[in-house]
Amino acid sequence: MGQLQYILLKGEPVCGVTSLDDEIFVLRLKERDQVEVYNAITYRLQRYLTVMNFSKFTDMTSCKHYHCLYISNVVVECVHRLDTQGAATRWPVNDVPAGLSVNAAHNVIVTCYYSKKIKEFSSHGDLLRELTLPDDVITPHHTIQSRSGQFIVCHGGPDDPIHRVCMISADGRHIVQSHGGLRGSAIGQYDAPGHLTVDDNEFVFVVDVFNRRVTLLSPTLSYVREVMTSDKLKWSAGRLYLDVQRRRLYVVDNKWRDGEWTSGRVAVFSV
Repeated sequence: MGQLQYILLKGEPVCGVTSLDDEIFVLRLKERDQVEVYNAITYRLQRYLTVMNFSKFTDMTSCKHYHCLYISNVVVECVHRLDTQGAATRWPVNDVPAGLSVNAAHNVIVTCYYSKKIKEFSSHGDLLRELTLPDDVITPHHTIQSRSGQFIVCHGGPDDPIHRVCMISADGRHIVQSHGGLRGSAIGQYDAPGHLTVDDNEFVFVVDVFNRRVTLLSPTLSYVREVMTSDKLKWSAGRLYLDVQRRRLYVVDNKWRDGEWTSGRVAVFSV
Protein backbone atom coordinates (compact mmCIF):
# COMPACT_ATOMS: atom_id res chain seq x y z
CA MET A 1 0.00 0.00 0.00
CA GLY A 2 1.29 3.44 -0.92
CA GLN A 3 2.22 5.67 2.00
CA LEU A 4 1.08 9.31 1.99
CA GLN A 5 4.13 11.62 1.92
CA TYR A 6 2.83 15.09 1.20
CA ILE A 7 -0.18 17.15 0.09
CA LEU A 8 0.42 19.90 -2.46
CA LEU A 9 -1.54 23.12 -2.07
CA LYS A 10 -5.33 23.12 -2.10
CA GLY A 11 -6.83 25.45 -4.70
CA GLU A 12 -8.78 25.34 -7.93
CA PRO A 13 -9.61 21.89 -9.42
CA VAL A 14 -6.58 20.02 -10.75
CA CYS A 15 -6.75 18.49 -14.23
CA GLY A 16 -3.18 17.28 -14.69
CA VAL A 17 0.10 16.53 -12.95
CA THR A 18 3.49 15.51 -14.35
CA SER A 19 7.21 16.15 -13.84
CA LEU A 20 10.37 17.04 -15.72
CA ASP A 21 13.86 16.89 -14.22
CA ASP A 22 13.54 18.05 -10.60
CA GLU A 23 10.24 19.87 -10.97
CA ILE A 24 6.57 18.92 -10.58
CA PHE A 25 3.95 20.59 -12.77
CA VAL A 26 0.33 20.88 -11.57
CA LEU A 27 -2.39 22.10 -13.96
CA ARG A 28 -5.38 23.92 -12.49
CA LEU A 29 -8.63 25.25 -13.94
CA LYS A 30 -8.25 29.01 -13.66
CA GLU A 31 -7.74 32.00 -15.95
CA ARG A 32 -4.04 32.69 -15.33
CA ASP A 33 -1.05 30.99 -13.70
CA GLN A 34 -2.69 27.66 -14.48
CA VAL A 35 0.52 25.61 -14.21
CA GLU A 36 2.11 25.57 -10.75
CA VAL A 37 5.76 24.47 -10.68
CA TYR A 38 7.08 22.78 -7.52
CA ASN A 39 10.47 21.48 -6.47
CA ALA A 40 10.28 17.68 -6.67
CA ILE A 41 12.34 17.20 -3.50
CA THR A 42 11.13 19.94 -1.14
CA TYR A 43 7.64 20.36 -2.74
CA ARG A 44 8.04 24.12 -2.50
CA LEU A 45 6.20 26.24 -5.05
CA GLN A 46 8.76 27.78 -7.45
CA ARG A 47 6.81 29.71 -10.09
CA TYR A 48 3.74 29.77 -12.35
CA LEU A 49 3.21 29.30 -16.09
CA THR A 50 0.24 30.81 -17.92
CA VAL A 51 -1.61 29.34 -20.90
CA MET A 52 -3.18 32.25 -22.78
CA ASN A 53 -6.81 32.21 -23.98
CA PHE A 54 -7.91 29.95 -21.14
CA SER A 55 -10.60 27.38 -21.89
CA LYS A 56 -11.34 24.01 -20.33
CA PHE A 57 -8.32 21.74 -19.91
CA THR A 58 -8.60 17.97 -19.49
CA ASP A 59 -5.06 16.61 -19.06
CA MET A 60 -1.35 17.34 -19.07
CA THR A 61 1.70 15.20 -19.83
CA SER A 62 5.40 15.80 -20.36
CA CYS A 63 8.14 14.69 -22.74
CA LYS A 64 11.68 14.34 -21.47
CA HIS A 65 13.07 14.04 -25.00
CA TYR A 66 11.73 17.42 -26.19
CA HIS A 67 11.68 18.86 -22.65
CA CYS A 68 8.15 20.21 -22.90
CA LEU A 69 4.61 19.93 -21.57
CA TYR A 70 1.42 19.13 -23.47
CA ILE A 71 -2.04 20.27 -22.33
CA SER A 72 -5.36 19.22 -23.90
CA ASN A 73 -8.11 21.81 -24.39
CA VAL A 74 -11.66 20.56 -25.05
CA VAL A 75 -13.22 23.91 -25.97
CA VAL A 76 -10.70 24.94 -28.62
CA GLU A 77 -10.09 21.24 -29.50
CA CYS A 78 -6.35 21.64 -29.44
CA VAL A 79 -3.16 20.66 -27.65
CA HIS A 80 -0.96 23.37 -26.12
CA ARG A 81 2.80 22.76 -26.17
CA LEU A 82 4.77 24.61 -23.46
CA ASP A 83 8.44 24.70 -22.67
CA THR A 84 9.38 24.76 -18.98
CA GLN A 85 9.64 28.56 -18.98
CA GLY A 86 6.13 28.98 -20.41
CA ALA A 87 6.74 29.69 -24.12
CA ALA A 88 3.72 28.16 -25.84
CA THR A 89 2.34 27.09 -29.18
CA ARG A 90 -0.75 25.06 -29.97
CA TRP A 91 -2.03 22.73 -32.68
CA PRO A 92 -5.53 21.50 -33.59
CA VAL A 93 -6.84 18.04 -32.81
CA ASN A 94 -10.08 18.56 -34.79
CA ASP A 95 -11.79 16.42 -32.17
CA VAL A 96 -12.57 16.59 -28.44
CA PRO A 97 -9.32 15.63 -26.68
CA ALA A 98 -9.37 13.87 -23.32
CA GLY A 99 -6.27 12.12 -21.95
CA LEU A 100 -2.72 12.66 -23.23
CA SER A 101 0.40 10.50 -23.13
CA VAL A 102 3.78 10.28 -24.87
CA ASN A 103 4.94 7.03 -26.47
CA ALA A 104 8.41 5.52 -26.95
CA ALA A 105 8.79 7.40 -30.27
CA HIS A 106 8.26 10.71 -28.37
CA ASN A 107 4.95 11.30 -30.13
CA VAL A 108 1.77 12.49 -28.43
CA ILE A 109 -1.13 10.05 -28.05
CA VAL A 110 -4.47 11.87 -27.79
CA THR A 111 -7.57 9.99 -26.67
CA CYS A 112 -10.71 11.44 -28.27
CA TYR A 113 -13.64 11.10 -25.91
CA TYR A 114 -16.66 11.29 -28.21
CA SER A 115 -15.36 9.92 -31.51
CA LYS A 116 -13.72 6.92 -29.76
CA LYS A 117 -10.45 7.52 -31.60
CA ILE A 118 -6.77 7.52 -30.76
CA LYS A 119 -4.76 10.16 -32.62
CA GLU A 120 -0.97 10.20 -32.75
CA PHE A 121 0.78 13.52 -33.35
CA SER A 122 4.38 14.60 -33.65
CA SER A 123 5.70 17.00 -31.02
CA HIS A 124 4.81 19.95 -33.28
CA GLY A 125 1.31 18.77 -34.17
CA ASP A 126 1.68 16.77 -37.39
CA LEU A 127 -1.04 14.10 -37.46
CA LEU A 128 0.77 10.79 -37.96
CA ARG A 129 -2.19 8.42 -37.74
CA GLU A 130 -5.59 7.93 -36.19
CA LEU A 131 -7.25 4.71 -35.06
CA THR A 132 -10.90 4.02 -34.31
CA LEU A 133 -11.36 1.90 -31.19
CA PRO A 134 -13.54 -1.25 -31.14
CA ASP A 135 -17.30 -0.70 -30.83
CA ASP A 136 -17.50 -1.89 -27.22
CA VAL A 137 -14.84 0.56 -26.01
CA ILE A 138 -17.27 3.33 -25.07
CA THR A 139 -16.30 6.73 -23.65
CA PRO A 140 -12.49 6.33 -23.61
CA HIS A 141 -10.64 8.59 -21.17
CA HIS A 142 -6.93 7.88 -21.49
CA THR A 143 -4.52 5.77 -23.54
CA ILE A 144 -0.93 4.62 -23.05
CA GLN A 145 1.03 2.82 -25.77
CA SER A 146 3.18 -0.07 -24.56
CA ARG A 147 6.66 -0.79 -25.87
CA SER A 148 5.19 -3.64 -27.97
CA GLY A 149 2.92 -1.16 -29.76
CA GLN A 150 -0.34 -2.21 -28.15
CA PHE A 151 -2.59 0.38 -26.52
CA ILE A 152 -3.90 0.34 -22.95
CA VAL A 153 -7.19 2.25 -22.77
CA CYS A 154 -9.48 3.00 -19.81
CA HIS A 155 -13.14 3.64 -20.62
CA GLY A 156 -16.58 4.06 -19.11
CA GLY A 157 -18.69 7.18 -18.58
CA PRO A 158 -21.52 8.01 -16.14
CA ASP A 159 -24.20 6.47 -18.38
CA ASP A 160 -22.19 3.44 -19.52
CA PRO A 161 -22.74 0.00 -17.93
CA ILE A 162 -19.22 -1.25 -18.74
CA HIS A 163 -16.16 0.28 -17.07
CA ARG A 164 -12.86 -1.37 -17.99
CA VAL A 165 -9.19 -1.16 -18.77
CA CYS A 166 -8.48 -2.77 -22.14
CA MET A 167 -5.38 -3.77 -24.05
CA ILE A 168 -6.00 -3.00 -27.72
CA SER A 169 -4.03 -4.42 -30.65
CA ALA A 170 -1.50 -2.12 -32.34
CA ASP A 171 -3.89 -1.58 -35.28
CA GLY A 172 -6.64 -0.49 -32.89
CA ARG A 173 -9.10 -3.14 -34.06
CA HIS A 174 -9.17 -5.81 -31.38
CA ILE A 175 -9.33 -6.13 -27.60
CA VAL A 176 -6.49 -8.42 -26.56
CA GLN A 177 -7.00 -8.35 -22.77
CA SER A 178 -9.29 -6.49 -20.40
CA HIS A 179 -9.88 -5.93 -16.70
CA GLY A 180 -13.21 -4.81 -15.29
CA GLY A 181 -16.75 -5.21 -16.54
CA LEU A 182 -20.02 -4.02 -15.08
CA ARG A 183 -19.71 -0.76 -13.21
CA GLY A 184 -19.30 -1.36 -9.48
CA SER A 185 -17.15 -1.07 -6.38
CA ALA A 186 -16.01 -4.66 -5.78
CA ILE A 187 -12.45 -5.83 -6.49
CA GLY A 188 -12.20 -6.19 -10.25
CA GLN A 189 -14.79 -3.46 -10.90
CA TYR A 190 -14.51 0.25 -11.63
CA ASP A 191 -16.62 3.36 -11.37
CA ALA A 192 -15.05 5.63 -14.00
CA PRO A 193 -11.49 4.39 -14.59
CA GLY A 194 -10.21 7.78 -15.62
CA HIS A 195 -6.43 7.79 -15.99
CA LEU A 196 -3.41 5.50 -16.30
CA THR A 197 0.31 5.43 -15.66
CA VAL A 198 2.89 2.65 -15.99
CA ASP A 199 6.21 1.79 -14.36
CA ASP A 200 9.41 0.61 -16.04
CA ASN A 201 8.14 -2.99 -16.04
CA GLU A 202 4.83 -1.91 -17.63
CA PHE A 203 2.73 -2.61 -14.56
CA VAL A 204 -0.35 -0.40 -14.88
CA PHE A 205 -1.69 2.00 -12.25
CA VAL A 206 -5.39 2.82 -12.77
CA VAL A 207 -7.17 5.69 -11.04
CA ASP A 208 -10.76 4.69 -10.20
CA VAL A 209 -12.42 8.09 -9.90
CA PHE A 210 -15.62 7.54 -7.93
CA ASN A 211 -14.40 4.48 -6.03
CA ARG A 212 -11.60 6.81 -4.84
CA ARG A 213 -8.75 4.33 -5.25
CA VAL A 214 -5.79 3.35 -7.41
CA THR A 215 -5.49 -0.23 -8.65
CA LEU A 216 -2.30 -1.96 -9.81
CA LEU A 217 -2.52 -4.35 -12.78
CA SER A 218 0.14 -6.60 -14.30
CA PRO A 219 1.42 -5.98 -17.86
CA THR A 220 -1.28 -8.43 -19.04
CA LEU A 221 -3.95 -6.56 -17.02
CA SER A 222 -4.31 -9.12 -14.24
CA TYR A 223 -5.27 -7.73 -10.85
CA VAL A 224 -2.32 -7.32 -8.46
CA ARG A 225 -3.52 -5.16 -5.56
CA GLU A 226 -4.85 -1.80 -4.50
CA VAL A 227 -2.10 0.80 -4.26
CA MET A 228 -4.25 3.49 -2.67
CA THR A 229 -7.64 3.18 -0.96
CA SER A 230 -10.43 5.69 -0.41
CA ASP A 231 -9.41 6.49 3.17
CA LYS A 232 -6.22 8.12 1.86
CA LEU A 233 -8.11 10.82 -0.06
CA LYS A 234 -10.35 13.64 1.08
CA TRP A 235 -12.50 13.81 -2.07
CA SER A 236 -12.37 11.91 -5.42
CA ALA A 237 -9.38 10.54 -7.32
CA GLY A 238 -8.63 12.18 -10.66
CA ARG A 239 -5.45 12.22 -12.74
CA LEU A 240 -2.27 10.49 -11.65
CA TYR A 241 1.43 10.42 -12.49
CA LEU A 242 4.25 8.09 -11.45
CA ASP A 243 7.74 9.47 -10.91
CA VAL A 244 9.57 6.21 -11.58
CA GLN A 245 12.96 7.47 -10.44
CA ARG A 246 11.76 8.61 -7.01
CA ARG A 247 8.95 6.02 -6.67
CA ARG A 248 6.43 8.77 -6.03
CA LEU A 249 2.82 8.48 -7.17
CA TYR A 250 1.00 11.80 -7.60
CA VAL A 251 -2.79 11.46 -7.30
CA VAL A 252 -5.17 14.32 -8.05
CA ASP A 253 -7.81 14.72 -5.33
CA ASN A 254 -10.73 16.89 -6.49
CA LYS A 255 -13.96 17.89 -4.76
CA TRP A 256 -17.16 17.07 -6.69
CA ARG A 257 -20.17 19.21 -5.83
CA ASP A 258 -23.44 19.89 -7.65
CA GLY A 259 -22.24 18.27 -10.86
CA GLU A 260 -18.84 19.93 -11.14
CA TRP A 261 -15.32 19.95 -9.75
CA THR A 262 -15.01 22.84 -7.30
CA SER A 263 -11.53 22.55 -5.74
CA GLY A 264 -8.54 20.25 -5.75
CA ARG A 265 -5.12 19.25 -4.50
CA VAL A 266 -2.44 16.63 -5.23
CA ALA A 267 -1.58 13.81 -2.81
CA VAL A 268 1.95 12.38 -3.04
CA PHE A 269 2.46 8.69 -2.16
CA SER A 270 5.57 6.54 -1.93
CA VAL A 271 5.11 3.25 -3.83
